[in-house]
Amino acid sequence: IGEATARFHAGNGAKVVLAGILPISDYHQKPDQVPQTTRRPMSRINAVNAWMKTYATDHGHVFLDYTPGVADPRGMLKANFSDDDLHPNAQGYAAMAPLAEAAIARAMK
Repeated sequence: IGEATARFHAGNGAKVVLAGILPISDYHQKPDQVPQTTRRPMSRINAVNAWMKTYATDHGHVFLDYTPGVADPRGMLKANFSDDDLHPNAQGYAAMAPLAEAAIARAMK
């Protein structure tokens, strides 16, 4: 993210929006598969997102946090927003769209 983003931003006057990693879930786990929660622990996702948020703030960028709009009370991707516990489906993208639009609007101010 660092040097390349800084060069692009400075050289072109570009506005930067850094999107956080989506939460995962364990609602569609098949018995013969390793759960997404094991393969991609939420603790790691949260740590990367925290770092990205700090980086964005420190460098005058916008951080797009999808989690409040797509997570359930457990902090997991809502069951109806994914068919495989990892990738958003149409409902998931529909929930994400206004968050992305708001982040872009903040960056363009």
